[in-house]
Amino acid sequence: MRHPVVSEGATATITRTPSNTWKAIVRKRGWPTTIKTFRTKRDAQDWARRTEDEMVRGVYIDRAESDRLLLKQALDRYLREVSATKKPSTHSAERHKAKALKAELGNYSLAAITPDLVAGYRDKRLEAGKSASTVRLELSLLSHLFTIAIKEWRVGLVYNPVANIRKPAPPQGRNRRLTADEEKKLLQACDAHSNPMLGWIVRIALYTGMRAGEIKSLTRSQVNLDKRLVYLTETKNGSARTVPLTIDAVAVFRAALDNPLRPDDTDLIFFGEPGRDGIRRPYEFRPAWHRVLKETGIRGFRFHDLRHEAVSRLVEAGLGDQEVSAISGHKSMQMLKRYTHLRAEDLVEKLDRVMR
Repeated sequence: MRHPVVSEGATATITRTPSNTWKAIVRKRGWPTTIKTFRTKRDAQDWARRTEDEMVRGVYIDRAESDRLLLKQALDRYLREVSATKKPSTHSAERHKAKALKAELGNYSLAAITPDLVAGYRDKRLEAGKSASTVRLELSLLSHLFTIAIKEWRVGLVYNPVANIRKPAPPQGRNRRLTADEEKKLLQACDAHSNPMLGWIVRIALYTGMRAGEIKSLTRSQVNLDKRLVYLTETKNGSARTVPLTIDAVAVFRAALDNPLRPDDTDLIFFGEPGRDGIRRPYEFRPAWHRVLKETGIRGFRFHDLRHEAVSRLVEAGLGDQEVSAISGHKSMQMLKRYTHLRAEDLVEKLDRVMR
């Protein structure tokens, strides 16, 4: 039996199916026929009236695709089509973040994910001990997925639920400095390691402020000792930069380039053993780095803190913000604000000299 529900310019038909559900069919000239099935007749009628009204007002959006598409399926598509176009390290990191999102929200359709659900995910992750940075990055991935789904996939979503929740506060920037005694012990322990590349890598980070990934991926063609420059093409923020070298840094690179154990099958400066596929990849120094920290008793210090130490020394040497940024690769002056306290301390001494 049919139960037509009519409004101006559109016609809806409600039909009982053999499986005892209710099918609503809405037809309006100029719009594609829209069909949806419900458990109750009342739900079918309510949906039909809303759909008719939206069509008459010209604001109807077909939400069928977002109702059918599960988040885990959408994440898989995002990883294939969007994430795969990014740097391999970014793609790998986003695959890891997607696992957490799938585990908690993967079986929800995109249309069913609300700000309340996303806020609940945020709180649960924080309660599980995940850092604010980790949760922010997971939410950022989820938010960009919804942006792509709305703008490019046209799945019928009308808003991004992640945009309507509070994000965890970003952590305070680390200010861990390396004392003179710690530096001496650290370098001595690195030099005592069986692989000299550990000491070279640590010194390059300390003398140049380059990130671990930038150092590990260096090839011989990127280092010009005559001009005392390193050319970085693959960086975290995607912007190539040229790093000037101090005399100490040149000496370290010279030793690394003259490494008598260098094989002929790689151009990497800091090379590892061949993998099962026969390909040499960068030297994975972190296990040895952590052992050295443990042996020396240096607490609360990370490899990335060497970069902070290097930038701090550039500021203390009197370089301006633009000069420091050109060397370190910080993309905005906002990122350099944590180092302004160093310049303020220098100003105190300068004020004393000027006011005498």
